[in-house]
Order: sequence, then structure tokens, then C-alpha cells
Amino acid sequence: MVIKVYVSGISGNKEVKKRQMRVLMILESKSVDFQVIDITEPGKEAEKEYMQVNSSARDSKYPLPPQIFNDEDYCGDYEDFDMANEMDELEKFLKGVSFLPEENSENKSDKPQNGNASSREVIVLYSNTFLPVNNF
Repeated sequence: MVIKVYVSGISGNKEVKKRQMRVLMILESKSVDFQVIDITEPGKEAEKEYMQVNSSARDSKYPLPPQIFNDEDYCGDYEDFDMANEMDELEKFLKGVSFLPEENSENKSDKPQNGNASSREVIVLYSNTFLPVNNF
């Protein structure tokens, strides 16, 4: 099962762009396997028509991106997605897609966040140049 997110790469509507980015950001943060389908790319007319026929429009003649599908099953639009995310029901919204487990917090503490610096690696700033300090 692959989540398909139908987007418009050339939309002039800032709200549509913002919504598309939010959906993609949330899916990435949840480690969901998804595919982005840009309905404005040349040769994607069939995908655009599929999205328009199989999704529901809210306030316009045609459904606006982003529209989310689980393979061929319609999940919903941005407002449905956002509500499911806020209610912590995204797995249900995505029709059974489970999220990959996050890294174990115990393992995170073992990894250096920004590296480990020894006293010999300290750098001091003098008049816009970096000089290593050897005896610290």
C-alpha cells in the first residue's frame, strides 16, 4: 500500500502550496511511504482526471490539491487530513497505513548530537580568523 498525494507544482494559490507542504511534511515526519503526483506536469493528464473524478470538491467546481489516496482508495483532502492529524487518527484516515517506529530514545542518547570536541580541538576567534588553541 502506497499513499499517493496529488499536488499542483505550479499553483498560484499560496494556501494550496502551504497545504501541500504541510501534508508532505507530516507524512515525512511519520515515516509514511508515499508518492507525490504532480498533476500539472506534462503527461500527467490521466492522473489529473483520476484525481478530479475520484475525489470530492468542497468549495469549487473541481477538487483542489492536495488530495490523498491509499493506492486507489480515496482518503480525503487537506481538511480531512488535517483534522485526522489533530485528532491523532492519521493511521485510520490513511486506511490502515502504519507508521514506521521512531528511533528508540535510549539509542539517541548514545549518539553525539554535534560531535565531541576534545580540548585540543577548541577554536578561538581572533580578529575574524580562526586559530586552533593547542594548550588548553
